[in-house]
Amino acid sequence: MAVWIQAQQLQGDALHQMQSLYGQHFPIEVRHYLSQWLEGQLWDVIDLENPQEEFKAKRLLDSLIQELQNKAEHQVGEDGFLLKIKLGHYASQLKSTYDRCPLELVRCIKHILYTEQRLVREASNSSSPVGGMMDSMSQKYQQINQAFEELRLLTQDTENDLRKLQHNQEYFIIQYQESLRIQAQLTSLTTLPPADRQLREPTLLSKRATVEAWLTREANTLQKYRLDLAEKHQKSLQLLRKQQTIILDDELIHWKRRQQLAGNGGPPEGGLDILQSWCEKLAETIWQNRQQIRRAEHLRQQLPIPGPIEELLNDLNSTITDIISALVTSTFIIEKQPPQVLKTQTKFAATVRLLVGGKLNVHMNPPQVKATIISEQQAKALLKNENTRNDSSGEILNNNCVMEYHQATGTLSANFRNMSLKRIKRSDRRGAESVTEEKFTILFESQFSVGGNELVFQVKTLSLPVVVIVHGSQDNNATATVLWDNAFAEPGRVPFIVPDKVLWPQLCEALNMKYKAEVQSNRGLSEENLVFLAQKAFSSSSINPDDYRGMTMTWSQFNRESLPGRNFTFWQWFDGVMELTKKHLKPHWNDGAILGFVNKQQAQDMLMSKPNGTFLLRFSDSEIGGITIAWVAENPNKPGERMVWNLMPYTTKDFSIRSLADRISDLNHLLFLYPDRPKDEVFSKYYTPPLSKAVDGYVKPQIKQVVPEFTTTNPDPAANPTYMDHGASPVVSHPPNYGIYQPMSDSILDADGDFDLDDTMDVARHVEELLRRPMENQWSGQQS
Repeated sequence: MAVWIQAQQLQGDALHQMQSLYGQHFPIEVRHYLSQWLEGQLWDVIDLENPQEEFKAKRLLDSLIQELQNKAEHQVGEDGFLLKIKLGHYASQLKSTYDRCPLELVRCIKHILYTEQRLVREASNSSSPVGGMMDSMSQKYQQINQAFEELRLLTQDTENDLRKLQHNQEYFIIQYQESLRIQAQLTSLTTLPPADRQLREPTLLSKRATVEAWLTREANTLQKYRLDLAEKHQKSLQLLRKQQTIILDDELIHWKRRQQLAGNGGPPEGGLDILQSWCEKLAETIWQNRQQIRRAEHLRQQLPIPGPIEELLNDLNSTITDIISALVTSTFIIEKQPPQVLKTQTKFAATVRLLVGGKLNVHMNPPQVKATIISEQQAKALLKNENTRNDSSGEILNNNCVMEYHQATGTLSANFRNMSLKRIKRSDRRGAESVTEEKFTILFESQFSVGGNELVFQVKTLSLPVVVIVHGSQDNNATATVLWDNAFAEPGRVPFIVPDKVLWPQLCEALNMKYKAEVQSNRGLSEENLVFLAQKAFSSSSINPDDYRGMTMTWSQFNRESLPGRNFTFWQWFDGVMELTKKHLKPHWNDGAILGFVNKQQAQDMLMSKPNGTFLLRFSDSEIGGITIAWVAENPNKPGERMVWNLMPYTTKDFSIRSLADRISDLNHLLFLYPDRPKDEVFSKYYTPPLSKAVDGYVKPQIKQVVPEFTTTNPDPAANPTYMDHGASPVVSHPPNYGIYQPMSDSILDADGDFDLDDTMDVARHVEELLRRPMENQWSGQQS
């Protein structure tokens, strides 16, 4: 099916070439609805030049028509009715076209598949990693489909053998009854006169000898048939186990891993349609083999013949029950996970699904699913099959849901829409562990009956780890716990063990994935950004990425211990950067206007080689969720000397008043974004449009940012006209001569030479109040 999925994504000339492959000789609808089956057949093993291969081709044609008819029969609803008629018509059309020349069908399909594969390979450029991955997936899917075809043929073969065995056994029983009749006749001879007895006895004895010889010979034949059939079933079950292992232990586990990484912002885990189709094929084949084994057991009971067959059939029955049990319990999965940071008294949702529900007719008696929250210790005990006495660690409202069967999609699922965690019971914590490091999980459990209550299964599945919070302020640290668990959990682990330390490159991959997802940007963290983060994490000054490749970071370094000289952890700082960028800086980050991950010394080194007025934007080292502007300008205390200035960091609070682009526009001394881009070229598309003129004697107020030491007249007032440009505020105006600053007791610079904008914002608010007064009163006050 993988090739067809890729073929549908072709564009332009390649798409036209693909479409031209189809017509009345082979409708494209048949390719679409039987895509998985078509790609799973062994078309290449048929030699088109050998007329003796016509038998194989005929068998494939019959199978194709049967698959089409089966597909037609399963269509429901108004649209399904029309499709049912169309697919039935195609089945008749293909039979009449190729029934006398089945090798031509094989030739046609081989040409179609070969051309599609070539077009897809050329389009995806198989030399690229993506193309190589697609080829690998296609090959894997083809192997799975080929194994299903082999299983189908084996199951068909054992069905034929079983019917033959049944026919032979029925004939044996008839002959056995004949032998009993002859024996009864011989017994009755004792009542006859000696002459009559001597006359009839030799014939009856000859008949009995012939029949008994045949029965002896046929009994051995039946025993051989039974043993041969059991050996074939053993082979089928071995292949079934292998196929089930590939699908459940490889493909389904990979899907679950992708689902877990999606919780960290990884790509979507993908749909379950292909997995469900495989699981349904497994269920169908397993059930067919189980029924065959039961019929073989019934035949043995009908006619017991001494030998090892009884033990063999018991082993086969036990094995097939184990296989179907593993299938049912493993395919009860969580399609939509509950939120991993779960706030009490807050509504949340989840969806569970049984991938084989439709095939095993579980939906005929819709099961109910119950959700319970349990602790990490309770989850461990559950997986060890220890009796947990139905313990829970909290109370979930609306935690029962009946599974519904959706005919259009063939899915059986329970959609919990309105669950709410009413209360939580926490365990005793030791050491440095906080409530935001405590992991819980949602346990979903149900009971399914299969085959008319023939088999009953208790099924359970656990959600990804959940951290329960009671206040939004805990969200940051809870997210850190979830991020670490999702990124570094190993398949099949004991709940919910994760490594205490990981290699730095592993953490970088997780941080980059999370950052791109949170900011919703294709621009992730560059190698330079990651070096900056390593310097911060390890208190290092090295700028060589190789120096960090072998280093490890512990959970404590990540989100327990504060960074040196700070009152926050590495994760809290990084999360603050993500939150600020997501809410206020996303377009500028996407434009590449924010360098961001640069420390103060690096910013100074970069700017000192640039003309005055060059600036850059970097995330604050000292404040969570802060960004600052650094620029190069003259040193007012030392004429002729230049220095780098840093504004006090902006936070979400500041950007809720005035955007970054408008603030940069306000500061006329900022001329070029590092390295040399005129600021208007970068930011003008984000500037707030000029205010409209006064109406009814009122002027609309506007806040404008001012840095007193760098206040200059706007060289082009028309470029950004505001009311504040018309008259300088006395608070921010400067004396004519200010070549050298004298120390001020109430400085607007912080200890590091950064500006404190609180004072300037107070000025702006004061001006705003002035501007709210009626214009004529304001001017008359000035004139007086």
